[in-house]
Amino acid sequence: MKSKSNTENSPADTIKLVAALVILGAGIFGFYVYEDQPQLFRVLGILAVGAVAVGIAVTTNPGANLWRFMQDSRTEVRKVVWPTRQETVQTTIIVLIVVVLVAIFLWLMDMFFLWGVQQLLNPGG
Repeated sequence: MKSKSNTENSPADTIKLVAALVILGAGIFGFYVYEDQPQLFRVLGILAVGAVAVGIAVTTNPGANLWRFMQDSRTEVRKVVWPTRQETVQTTIIVLIVVVLVAIFLWLMDMFFLWGVQQLLNPGG
């Protein structure tokens, strides 16, 4: 028997997601239709419509999974031990020094290969 897992979308979820997209599309359409209105009201309107659309989308299974993922991501970011300013500066300096050294090495290799190709193509001088 096939059991229904948490990752499957129900028809109600599909209808809710389509409704959220339609509401968001209507809000964007209204933003441009009412361009003669003050921009503040239009921006507040699009933010309100966006919040409604997100609220509807979060009630679906995929929306709830995305919300849970975002909360877990935020929790993981809080666990990160960020480097101090001194560590960041030191690491940046080391990276810059290595980049310059590799650039010089590649430039010297290019010069050597250019010299070698010229010697192969012009053996007499």
